[in-house]
Amino acid sequence: MSKIAIITARGNSKRIPKKNIKSFCGKPIIAYSIQAALDSGIFDTVMVSTDSFEIKSIAEKYGAEVPFMRSSKNSDDYATTADVLLEVINWYEINGKYYDYGCCVYPTAPLITSEKIKEAMETLEEERADSVIPVVRYSFPPQRGMKIHNGKISSVDPEDFEMRSQDLEPIYHDCGQFYVFKIETFKEKKKLVTDNSVPLVLKEKNVQDIDSIEDWEIAELKYKLLNRKKIMKEG
Repeated sequence: MSKIAIITARGNSKRIPKKNIKSFCGKPIIAYSIQAALDSGIFDTVMVSTDSFEIKSIAEKYGAEVPFMRSSKNSDDYATTADVLLEVINWYEINGKYYDYGCCVYPTAPLITSEKIKEAMETLEEERADSVIPVVRYSFPPQRGMKIHNGKISSVDPEDFEMRSQDLEPIYHDCGQFYVFKIETFKEKKKLVTDNSVPLVLKEKNVQDIDSIEDWEIAELKYKLLNRKKIMKEG
C-alpha cells in the first residue's frame, strides 16, 4: 500500500510572522514535521504544499519534496485543509502517481513523533477506518465552563456545573498535529472526520497548540523537557 505525507505550510501567517519557518529550539519549526514523517519510514513520498518559495527552499533542505507551488485559490484565508489535500492528491494523480493512504501533517507540530505517526497508520489499517485523529483529553471539564454576559458570570450548563469532575464524561479535542486517512474515502467525502474515524489518544505533555507567542514558549519548554537527554548529548 503506497503512502504519502502532505505537510501543509502556507506562507502568510497573521498572528506569528513566518510562523511555519520560525526558529524553534534551533531549527525551523517545519523541520520537525518533515523529520518525523521521514523517520517513520512508511511513506513513499514526503512533500510540502506551500505558496512560499522561502518555505520551499527550507523544506527541500530538510528532505521534503515540493514538486509544485500551491495555487492562489488554496492559499487564502478561506481555503480549508481538505482543499489543500485534494489539490495535492489531484496533482500527483495527473502526473501518474496514486496513493492508498495519506497523512496530513501540520508544519507547527514540533512535539510530533515518528512513532505516533506509525501507530496511527497501523490503527487505520487494523480498524479499517476512514481516518485516525490524534486527540487529547481536556485538562479541565468543559462542561463546567463559565460565560460572562453584561458583566455577570454564569455557568454554561448549570446541571453539569454542579456535578463532580470525576462524574462528567471525558471530552477530547483535536491535537492539531496530524491525521492519517484512506485516500479513496477522503476523495469521496472530502473531509477527514467521518462516522468511521477512530481516535489516537495522546498525553497532554505531548501536545501544544501554537497560536500565540505564549503558546510557542510553552511548546519549547515541553520540547526541552521531553528531549532533555538528547539536548544534553548534543550540547
